[in-house]
Amino acid sequence: MQKYIKIHPADKVAVALCRLEAGTKVFNCGIEIMILEDIPQGHKFALEDMDKGESVIKYGSPIGIALSMIRAGEWVHTHNMRTALRDTLQYTYDRKDSCAALAEKRYFQGYKRADGRVGVRNEIWIIPTVGCVNNVVWAVHRQSVSLVKGSVEAVAAFSHPYGCSQMGEDQENTRKILAGLINHPNAGGVLVLGLGCENSNIDELKKYIGPYDERRVKFLNAQDSEDEIEDALFLIKELISYAGSIERKPVPLSELIIGLKCGGSDGLSGITANPAVGVCSDLLAAQDGTAILTEVPEMFGAETILMNRCADKELFEKTVSMVNDFKCYFKSHDQVIYENPSPGNKKGGISTLEDKSMGCVQKSGNAPVTDVLAYGESVKTRGLNLLSAPGNDLVASTALAASGAHIVLFTTGRGTPFASPVPTIKISSNSDLFHKKKGWIDFDCGVMIEGEELSHVGGELFDYVISVASGEKVKSEMLGFRDMAIFKQGVTL
Repeated sequence: MQKYIKIHPADKVAVALCRLEAGTKVFNCGIEIMILEDIPQGHKFALEDMDKGESVIKYGSPIGIALSMIRAGEWVHTHNMRTALRDTLQYTYDRKDSCAALAEKRYFQGYKRADGRVGVRNEIWIIPTVGCVNNVVWAVHRQSVSLVKGSVEAVAAFSHPYGCSQMGEDQENTRKILAGLINHPNAGGVLVLGLGCENSNIDELKKYIGPYDERRVKFLNAQDSEDEIEDALFLIKELISYAGSIERKPVPLSELIIGLKCGGSDGLSGITANPAVGVCSDLLAAQDGTAILTEVPEMFGAETILMNRCADKELFEKTVSMVNDFKCYFKSHDQVIYENPSPGNKKGGISTLEDKSMGCVQKSGNAPVTDVLAYGESVKTRGLNLLSAPGNDLVASTALAASGAHIVLFTTGRGTPFASPVPTIKISSNSDLFHKKKGWIDFDCGVMIEGEELSHVGGELFDYVISVASGEKVKSEMLGFRDMAIFKQGVTL
């Protein structure tokens, strides 16, 4: 078993793939180095002496600055290095061409909708326009589960505290996300449950939904009904009757959209799980499919990699705006832009935001960036899309779903039970997590530490994604877990 890895030839640090005891001998370019202190799994150690103020290099790029003299063999972490990132920056477009030749066409078994779109699930979704009716939504959900029949796979309810007492862009965010979920093709039928007096009422929300199939989407205002639960159940029965007759059919992978997300990362995430997702993303691009990368604050420090993969100058400028606008959002709230990584990230071996970001962007593979989406905007262009959303797991994953992702690939080194509105594949960066949390984790990339090749693991993940798109349930679905969250930015009245 390989005990450590130097990711890039220019790196000044290596990553421990297992715990390294003080006194262990390692080699860098044929030169023997003695490990001077115990190094936890996923953490970094110096391959050469570094002076105070010198850049610490990992992934072939700077991930921070040495706070003091660091000797070869020393543990390199938050105690002796810091971020080198600054506020909004000027960028220069230096295009790096990358492309994937189209591969032999592959298919998944999906549900074709009347508007031409395709879903990977055939569910009934209950979506409230406002938090005031959340309890009604859950009461309807409890009584709807027993009504499922035909090809309908589940009834899902999504509660949230928004839809009223919001202003400006904050209210716009709520309307766009709700509309995106209502239009999502994983739902064979949708009941939109309103109160009647809220800001984001049904009539207002219809402006954001656009044209819709009246057989697939039903609306009910609770204030207009004598018994809203009874009336809601009647509409649910109609939706199940309609959706239950739709069967899976072969669909080319060019119709598949995956969301790319990581959370609870550790020092192995950027070495195992995230690169494997990158391979999977590239394989989908070779099928003319679509991937969406988000969590903009976790691009800080690695953003130029994405900028230089933009297909043209206009997309480059949109990416620059997306990154700098998010930095301005932090500053407008008097918050430190680089208040990251999290305590769990640090415990797992990630020392700075640059360290985290360089690992994060590995999920995007090597395909060119074909579009940049605003928060709540739907995918229009096949290929790799960048989506403006924060790093928060629930908010970002909901945003991916609302933009059209059929499935979210979620890599983690620490583990989490959360789910999103769409099937959420949990991918572990280390095998210990996979074996400890079998009820959470769907796919293990920790096998790469044992010698499995990246291309093989990425290919197996791709095959698994096709199986999930064709109906195989992920762990969170088996548990009945569903989560959604909307980006809250503004004043509450």
